[in-house]
Amino acid sequence: MYYLGIDVGSVSTDFVVMDDNLKIVDQLYLKTKGAPIDAVKEGLGQLSGRFRDEEILGVGTTGSGRALASAIAGGDAVKNEITAHAVAAATLDPEIRTVLEIGGQDSKIILLRNGVISDFAMNTVCAAGTGSFLDRQAERLGISVEELGKMAAMAENPVSIAGRCAVFAESDIIHKQQLGCRMDDIIAGMSKALVRNYLSNVAKGKTILPKICFQGGVAANEGIRRAFEETLGTPVIVPEYHKVMGAFGAAILAKEKIKKPALKSKFRGFQTANEPIESRSFNCRDCDNRCQVTVLYSGDRQLGCFSDRCGKYQNNNF
Repeated sequence: MYYLGIDVGSVSTDFVVMDDNLKIVDQLYLKTKGAPIDAVKEGLGQLSGRFRDEEILGVGTTGSGRALASAIAGGDAVKNEITAHAVAAATLDPEIRTVLEIGGQDSKIILLRNGVISDFAMNTVCAAGTGSFLDRQAERLGISVEELGKMAAMAENPVSIAGRCAVFAESDIIHKQQLGCRMDDIIAGMSKALVRNYLSNVAKGKTILPKICFQGGVAANEGIRRAFEETLGTPVIVPEYHKVMGAFGAAILAKEKIKKPALKSKFRGFQTANEPIESRSFNCRDCDNRCQVTVLYSGDRQLGCFSDRCGKYQNNNF
């Protein structure tokens, strides 16, 4: 019997299927592509050939699209990404005290003390410290994202790159190219700049203690991991399932929710992948809030409702 975790972010939508012993037995890492409904349906469709509905005891959702994913799949536990990533890290190793997470559009730091969140911070303002910046530079330089880390590891004399702003960082990279600097030295300098940006913004004022766990898609970049280790002066752990730790945490939270007290899962089944699901929006004028309400439908059936501050439209067909 299994638990399903879904993490819907701006760049990727991740799925984890976990057994009762907290072991990941399957995972998916899909691109959201600006269409979270389609991404969730695609993931459920892919998993439908591997698992049966009755094998799923509970479903947890997290990420910026957690409410949407819960409405589509039938979520039992809907939690923010801070909680999900922290739970996943603490489950992986109870001695972890700092979680560094860098995703496609945002980054976060989570401080754990005795397995409990003591502090956290997020940065969603500048792309200089996120995966989208690395994707952009890899595309511009004509190399794959995977090659960035390998090239950074080969650098002998990393150049100094301005990392406070994505625009300035890119301009500085171009300038160093025009000066004839080696590509691997430029990429290593870019990695160090990203780490400086993270530590001076997201982690500003935070006490970073070992063990340190590095999560998110950017954790696959060896150059970034090395830059963190050199700057912090301590080893940085990259979990095997670093890309899907949010979904892993959501699955763990679903297990906890279903077990205490024992509840029947709201999971709607893998056939949801074939349903004609769409969203419709309208402006409510019943009060001065003027909420732009979004309703999710499967045919004529309302699955969920979002953005109504007073909650009057939630769980109501109209």
